Amino acid sequence: MADPPKIDTDVALGPLNTFGLPARAHRLARIEALAEARALLDAGALADGGVILGGGSNTIFEGDIDTLVLRVAIGGRRLVAEDTRGWLVEAGGGEDWHGFVRWTVEQGWPGLENLSLIPGTVGAAPIQNIGAYGLEMAERFDSLEALDLRTGERRRFDRDACGFGYRDSIFKGFERGRWLIGSVRFRLPRAWRPSLGYGELAAELQALGIASPDPRQVSDAVVAIRRRKLPDPAALGNAGSFFKNPVLDAGAFARFREHWPDAPAFPQADGAGKIAAGWLIERCGWKGRNLGPVGAYEKQALVLVNRGGACGDDVRRTAEAIRGDVQARFGVMLEIEPVFVGGTSH
Repeated sequence: MADPPKIDTDVALGPLNTFGLPARAHRLARIEALAEARALLDAGALADGGVILGGGSNTIFEGDIDTLVLRVAIGGRRLVAEDTRGWLVEAGGGEDWHGFVRWTVEQGWPGLENLSLIPGTVGAAPIQNIGAYGLEMAERFDSLEALDLRTGERRRFDRDACGFGYRDSIFKGFERGRWLIGSVRFRLPRAWRPSLGYGELAAELQALGIASPDPRQVSDAVVAIRRRKLPDPAALGNAGSFFKNPVLDAGAFARFREHWPDAPAFPQADGAGKIAAGWLIERCGWKGRNLGPVGAYEKQALVLVNRGGACGDDVRRTAEAIRGDVQARFGVMLEIEPVFVGGTSH
């Protein structure tokens, strides 16, 4: 049985979230193994609940946190198994996602390269079912191990049990905050072919004169695109894409395309369609526009940024103003990707 980890008090959370928002944790524990979280539960430290914090890249702090903050720092990367189909690899929930992706590519285990440079930790990746450039994490996911912060049960979840959807899972939905993810496993294919269905990625490789890219070249191209389009959180606080691309049912999608034929849209197999949220926001005049200390990034309207001195209320105010304008003009309600934590409930 592991001993409970040290609990620090009055911890500044500004350096622990990529939006750079000021907040304090009354109590914070660094978790390096699931057994340590179980020890905290057994000691009664989680009697009033807890807040799970990974890399802070998908978290908007609206105020100080009264309950215990569990900062996930579970490390480790390993090859679990190998067969004729490919490789089963595992990483600790606290591992840096991009570092893990690059490690798999360098080991010769392809399949995650389209998800390069996404901020956050490995444990956070299944919560949101991260995706980019034509690939969703769920397509490579095998299973994860997590601890129930209510009962202390350790459980392995397969893909079906996670309830993955577009930027969604049970861990972001009705099971939010219940499970602390200790490790995640991925199945990477030996019969690899580059996923180049996303036009911008294909164009990047074409511009480089690469007709048949290897996994490292795909990863490098994704990194180059993201660095051009997205601000570095170390220089300009942000949480990446702030809104989901809205998915409209078949009827609504047909009506939208009739009124806005030039909008970037992606038909789905069932007749529904996905609309580029950044285009909607830009057409409402928000690209590069600020509301107080928070604004839409001048190179990508889908990203909200902290111009300096912002607090959680400023972020919410700007996000709601953008949502209101998009709904008024297009009849589409944008859904926020990051999770708001602390302060007054909304």
